[in-house]
This record gives sequence, structure tokens and C-alpha cells, in this order.
Amino acid sequence: MEQAKNMARLAYEALSEKKGEDIRVINISEISTLADYFIIANGTNESQVNALVENVEEKLEKAGYTVKQREGYGLGNWVLLDFGDIIVHVFDKDNRLFYDLERIWRDGRVVENIDEL
Repeated sequence: MEQAKNMARLAYEALSEKKGEDIRVINISEISTLADYFIIANGTNESQVNALVENVEEKLEKAGYTVKQREGYGLGNWVLLDFGDIIVHVFDKDNRLFYDLERIWRDGRVVENIDEL
């Protein structure tokens, strides 16, 4: 779990560095076997979405974590990065509202303060 926390913290920082909007970290460890954390953010346009994704990958890979699966890159509307212990979702605004992952995963615990990680 400590590794997952570190990964989530790094992903949050990477999204924040590139001005990701409304970054949410949801602890899903007690309700799912998919991962320990979902990190959700959105960008304002396709270029920013791609920049957010690239920064997350770069920051985590420098720390020794490899992306296991990447879906949606280049489309600019929803990119999923699966690092095993964490899954990062980067949306454009419209798709974030449409898919509303926060509602779907509302049984998870939202990490209110990133310093809790």
C-alpha cells in the first residue's frame, strides 16, 4: 500500500505541475481489486490532456514505475493510464462530466488532502 500511496502522490504532482483541473484521488482499495487508487483530472483541450498524460508517465517512470496499459492516448478526450496499483484518468471537460467516474466510484474514499498519502 505504501508503494500505491507514493505512486498516487507522484501522479497528483505531475497533474498539478501541468495545471490539471479538479484533480481527485479516490482510494478504492476497500471496494475493488482493480487498483488501490484512481486519480482523475481534466485538461482544457487536447494538447493539455496529452501534456498531462506525458508528464504523469515521465514522472512515474523516473521513479521506477512502468505503465502497464495506456488507452485513448492521442484522442484527447479520455486517456487511461494503468500502473497496476493506481489508475490515472485524464479527461477533457465534456467527457469527464459525461462519464462521471466520481459518481460511479462514490463508495471509494476521496483523499481530501494529498499530504494524507
